[in-house]
Amino acid sequence: MNRQNLQPETLAQRVVAGHVLYSHVVVVEGRRTIFVSGQLARDFQGNVVGKGDMRAQLRQVGENITRALAAAGATLNDIVKATTYVTDIEEFFRHVDVRMEYFGALPASTTVEVSRLAHPDLMVEIEVIAVVD
Repeated sequence: MNRQNLQPETLAQRVVAGHVLYSHVVVVEGRRTIFVSGQLARDFQGNVVGKGDMRAQLRQVGENITRALAAAGATLNDIVKATTYVTDIEEFFRHVDVRMEYFGALPASTTVEVSRLAHPDLMVEIEVIAVVD
């Protein structure tokens, strides 16, 4: 796969806690595109992980995405687009370091604050698109 992350000089970079959060543009020439449904902070049995703890929920979501991609023969480095839904965007930005553990390859990204997710104890949901050779 040939991947190029672009940060056009004509667009501002979003930096939080010293981290550039995403690429404005990701150009990919590849063979296979993988779409991962929104992952929530649920364990293997479907139980909510980290009630009231955004940091714990981000980790669980990251692990769920890692497992979903592995099932399709991909890794976190193959992600080219991430869409994140959070119930508290300020709390989300307090945990950029956790996000960077999983999305350090800087996919194109959108983050949206929403009033509620699929369960009242859930605080974050992330869906991704990955491309592999």
